[in-house]
Amino acid sequence: MKNKKLQSMIVIGMLSSISFILMLFNFPLPALPPFLKVDFSDVPAVIAAVTMGPVAGILVAFFKNVLDWLFQGSPTGVPVGHLANFATSILFFMPVYFIYRKLSTKKGMAVGLAAGTLSMAIGMSILNYLVFLPMYTYFLGIPAETGNALFGTIVLGILPFNLIKGLLLATVVLLMFTSMHRWIEQQRMFYRA
Repeated sequence: MKNKKLQSMIVIGMLSSISFILMLFNFPLPALPPFLKVDFSDVPAVIAAVTMGPVAGILVAFFKNVLDWLFQGSPTGVPVGHLANFATSILFFMPVYFIYRKLSTKKGMAVGLAAGTLSMAIGMSILNYLVFLPMYTYFLGIPAETGNALFGTIVLGILPFNLIKGLLLATVVLLMFTSMHRWIEQQRMFYRA
């Protein structure tokens, strides 16, 4: 039992470190707001959630954001972007975890990734509208967008961005899954036992 806990902590630490490094290699998408950047740091969180459970995925997402905030800082001084990234990660990998747990095949992974993409896109549109954009305007001291401008930012910026990001993440995870399926199943059996 102690060895399994120790191994879990080591694997979560390693996946968090990989996730943090992947977070550094971010890039904006053309024609979308420049503050929205794609990175592949959610891939290790998906692996953690699928192999060790949702708590492991949450810990990887949490630690990568803490590390990034410590090393990169935040324009507001408050980690609003990091909180948004944390929420994005959870909204993406939780459907993957639940669907793959029921259907442990490539099809199950694909369905989970599609559900995760939709969950992330819709969830982050709502959370940005209600929480994150108002937090940014408050902490940066800029006038808040209202009405059509806010609607435009959500519908024409945040929603398509998260759909594209989800598709990119899903593609990478599916490519990795093809070669890692046996290893993922071995890890799942080890952590379930």
